[in-house]
Amino acid sequence: MVGVSTHLPTADVQDPESNTRTARLREALLAADFTADGLLDLLGAPSYAALARSETVPAVRATRGDSPLETLVRLFLLQRPVELRQAQAALPVADCLADGWLVRDGDELRASVDVRPYGGPEGQDWWIVSDLGCAVGGAGGIRGVGETDRSQLVLGVGGASTTLAGITVRRPVAKALDLGTGSGIQALHAAQHATRVTGTDLNPRALRIAALTLALSGAGTADLREGSLFEPVGDETYDLIVSNPPFVISPGARLTYRDGGMGGDDLCRTLVQQSAAHLNDGGYCQLLANWQHVAGEEWQDRLRSWVPRGCDAWIVQREVQDVTQYAELWLRDAGDHRAGDEAYAARYGAWLDEFEARKTKAIGFGWITLRKSGSDSPSITVEEWPHPVEQPLGESVVRHFDRQDYLRATDDAALLAGHFRLADEVVQEQVGLPGAEDPEHVVLRQNRGMRRATKVDTVGAGFAGVCDGSLPAGRILDAIAQLVGEDPVLLRDRTPASIRMLVEQGFLEPVAADG
Repeated sequence: MVGVSTHLPTADVQDPESNTRTARLREALLAADFTADGLLDLLGAPSYAALARSETVPAVRATRGDSPLETLVRLFLLQRPVELRQAQAALPVADCLADGWLVRDGDELRASVDVRPYGGPEGQDWWIVSDLGCAVGGAGGIRGVGETDRSQLVLGVGGASTTLAGITVRRPVAKALDLGTGSGIQALHAAQHATRVTGTDLNPRALRIAALTLALSGAGTADLREGSLFEPVGDETYDLIVSNPPFVISPGARLTYRDGGMGGDDLCRTLVQQSAAHLNDGGYCQLLANWQHVAGEEWQDRLRSWVPRGCDAWIVQREVQDVTQYAELWLRDAGDHRAGDEAYAARYGAWLDEFEARKTKAIGFGWITLRKSGSDSPSITVEEWPHPVEQPLGESVVRHFDRQDYLRATDDAALLAGHFRLADEVVQEQVGLPGAEDPEHVVLRQNRGMRRATKVDTVGAGFAGVCDGSLPAGRILDAIAQLVGEDPVLLRDRTPASIRMLVEQGFLEPVAADG
């Protein structure tokens, strides 16, 4: 593995000459089809997937030819030196040497950074810049990091990055903040729908790499500021705040890209609690987080206590690991498993000592979305959903809070007078013994968005099945009462809670009386 240099390329969009050189580099990457689709075509699905896991052997075997695309893959993704003549056939070499994208070593050239093709949400061809060997996952694969302090390494796009990009609300806004920008992937997304984008990071190296990502991808510039949490933005407010923070709960702050430097889950809690002061009315704050499962405390209550006043919240726990699994994951990420048995055992013990002192039994991972509603009766949903979902979920997030607004403003009488329609892509499943007259239970299942499933009784299934927006809920229940021989008044009394649940989870959508 090539060591990581302290020297980074330059790409100044304010400098016409630098901007022109960067544009020529971008054009060369496109001409060679050095794109997400081009890589898939060249490598094939298995090798492409292996590369995303930082496994390079299949990609090396697939790039033994002499085409410009193969040369670019070897240079920027595999970090292999290439001959000068090969590089000249693929790139404007003089520009790349002038701006530092390439470094010359005799008759060979090598890349100074990893440049990874990335497909935008609307088919854009983008490139994410990161330190060599840090394009995906953690930095554990780096055995020699050259002159760069390991703690300052900047990672590229991993699963967390794409998850956050997928759940983010993508409505046009005036101002967006990417807190802890890293390689700049969230700022790059935000630049497509925000008039002004600010990116912050404690690591000045990350700010330089984020600027490279934005410039090479043709996204213009962002206001990039150095500092921790909200310190760099003072009292400024935003319509959208996104953050993939250094959320790892660790005994210390060895690695800037992952360790928050505060005790336990205090960094994530602080970020959530301070965000309200930096949100405009109706604005969203969306982030990924880890949180402690503490003995004698419900994790849901812990997270509810984080939510600032005047904000609605939707918190989804996607995964839980016991403390041994969690410690082992991040010890491997740091490469501590290669430090020797004695050193590894000591570091492992330090993690377990930290968790024991904090009475931490497990660590949760998930998404936190806040919306500044200003409501005196905020909606706070804290749930566990480890099942597959359909990304992107940004519009699902908006609809979730729209439904909370509706339910908060609608009493039971208004609910029964309301009109509803069954959401798209909802199917009904009946489970029971073959030949039985009635099913044992009925399940409504979503095939889009969160892909929820919920068990309903006969009345709930019948109600949902006829909701097309044409009749008020109360009249539908009266008809069902007549069919099943139940008192319509009693049915009206006991059903609103079920309707609310179906609306809250997105199975039913309120519609106007005229459809």
